[in-house]
Amino acid sequence: MSSNIQVRRICQYCGQEFMARTTVTLYCGDRCAKRAYDDRQRVAKIQASDRHTRAMLSRSIDQLKAKEFLTVREASYLIGCSRQSVYNLIHAGRLKATNLMIKKTIIRRPDLDNLFQ
Repeated sequence: MSSNIQVRRICQYCGQEFMARTTVTLYCGDRCAKRAYDDRQRVAKIQASDRHTRAMLSRSIDQLKAKEFLTVREASYLIGCSRQSVYNLIHAGRLKATNLMIKKTIIRRPDLDNLFQ
């Protein structure tokens, strides 16, 4: 259903002025409407991906907090520093750790908590 009115509008996508036939028209044409739709879909996908990533990060932190023994990498992730910093704490004697194999060092969760007390 078309109307006989013409309203001067500015396209919400490209910013050009156009004559609209209704008062609710947002875009100058089909091309701008499709591009704006694609942009909205892209933003929605990025936001969904960001929410999923944040959920995975918080879930992994909760899982690390529940573990009794942590690797050096997990301990560094949990306290927010590099692996080398954790190794430096171990070598300085400020953090107790057990070397199970050549490349397998574990840290007890209570020892990590005692570091901050």
